[in-house]
Amino acid sequence: MEMNEATRRLCWHGMLLFLLGLVTGAAIPLFENSRMGLSAHLAGVQNGMVLVLLGFLWSRLSLGAGAARAAFGLGIVSMYGIWLALLLAAAFGTSRATPIAGAGYEGAAWQEWLVTGLLYAGSGAIIAAVLLVLRGLRRPAHPEGG
Repeated sequence: MEMNEATRRLCWHGMLLFLLGLVTGAAIPLFENSRMGLSAHLAGVQNGMVLVLLGFLWSRLSLGAGAARAAFGLGIVSMYGIWLALLLAAAFGTSRATPIAGAGYEGAAWQEWLVTGLLYAGSGAIIAAVLLVLRGLRRPAHPEGG
């Protein structure tokens, strides 16, 4: 994937997730757990900004094609996954994976597992993506941007 295209796509997804975070904020009173709805709102806005930042950093990375694809995919999937996990936690009223914001709530077993799985997978994916980005920032970028 051409670097300019990756930058554009990361920024596009970042702005979409930012918008989803704003819409989530407007829906806070509608959630089973409004405190968790606030967490989902903040996660959407912040995660969207992370993707835009990653887009702006993209041309400065020195990664091979496989590592670049992994960082790109993991970055996008993780940010949407974490926001979705918190959105579902707010809607379902789950608390296993988020005991502070979920205090006093409990979802069905399948809801707790779904939210926990999404949150852990998203968290692991963003850690892997950040490690790849850090690796890519250690060396100067190739002249062709790859």
